[in-house]
Amino acid sequence: MDKTAIVGVAQTKYERSKKDQIFADMVFDVTRAALTDAGLAIDDIDSVVTVSNDFFDGRTISGMAVGDASGGMDKNISTVSGDGTFGAFYGLMRVLSGYKATLVVAHYKGSEGSVPITTNGMFDPLYHRLLGIDAISSAALQANVYMSKYGLSEESLASVSVKNHGNAKNNPFAQLPLDITVDDVMKSRKIAEPLKLLDCCPVSDGAAAVIIANEEVAAKCSSKPVWIKGVAHCCEDYLLGDRDLANPIALRDAARRAYAQAGIKSPVDEIDVAEVLEAFSYMEPLWLEGLEICAPGEGAHLIDKGITVMGGKLPVNPSGGALSANPILVAGLARLVEATLQVRGQAGARQVRDAKTALAHGFNGPCGQSHCVWIVGANK
Repeated sequence: MDKTAIVGVAQTKYERSKKDQIFADMVFDVTRAALTDAGLAIDDIDSVVTVSNDFFDGRTISGMAVGDASGGMDKNISTVSGDGTFGAFYGLMRVLSGYKATLVVAHYKGSEGSVPITTNGMFDPLYHRLLGIDAISSAALQANVYMSKYGLSEESLASVSVKNHGNAKNNPFAQLPLDITVDDVMKSRKIAEPLKLLDCCPVSDGAAAVIIANEEVAAKCSSKPVWIKGVAHCCEDYLLGDRDLANPIALRDAARRAYAQAGIKSPVDEIDVAEVLEAFSYMEPLWLEGLEICAPGEGAHLIDKGITVMGGKLPVNPSGGALSANPILVAGLARLVEATLQVRGQAGARQVRDAKTALAHGFNGPCGQSHCVWIVGANK
């Protein structure tokens, strides 16, 4: 595969409501910031991928609302309606097919809609939507299956929320930096059994952008290029009843393909830091099992063993993760932005020492129907 690199990144501060900005304002800000980060002009970009969704934006052809703000005039521009890691995957394919540099930008304003109503649209229109099922209630089903299969306690999952909200205190972009305890999580308001308020991500507004370039463009950038070592995505069955919700096989397959491309044989030993999209506390350990960081059923014990904490063998979500800010569609791209900053050594107070290889992850669909895994590194 041709050598490609992430040469520019940017993200907004994530907030409950950005009342003073429309979609285009946020997209313009991160587009300009990513170009500045890379030391490029908009004329150096010959392809643009926007990430948006008509349901979330409340309009048809939602990508048109940000085409000019993302510098798409007179360029090949299209939209991916899914998580930002999938948009970045499409951007990478653009570069591998002959474009020199692709800007990928994602936006979301959860403050301007209803997450339960819009995520209800993910489900079967004839039977399941009528039940009122949405992202939260389906996640609760998955959490119950996962806990029952491996005999996990709510407290063990609550420790993920404690860790990630604590990590967010070192991230100036995070929405919810919190000092909390497992007891605080357990006493927070019940949302959907067994999920409590502090087990769940917040509603967020925000945007993020990355620039993916070939070697020629990367050589002239002012930023340190972060090389794409491996990336893959896989999808499993649509209907929840056709899946083992405690066995993320799509994630496992995607991870294995990305690892093979990157030459990684032992993820826990060869990856220095991981940014994993965990919209709910149980997702981090479950996704780590799918990523083969540990054996099935062992993910919930990694924090107690000191493995995934800052200073541990494999810190996970030093940024605070999606539990601390979850602008849907943007959240996965934010994981890739954070992974890039870690490899550059520019993550500030959340920096993992000597991070040379990083993993970024995102997912689409209810209960992680499809997953996208990125491996990025300091060396070609």
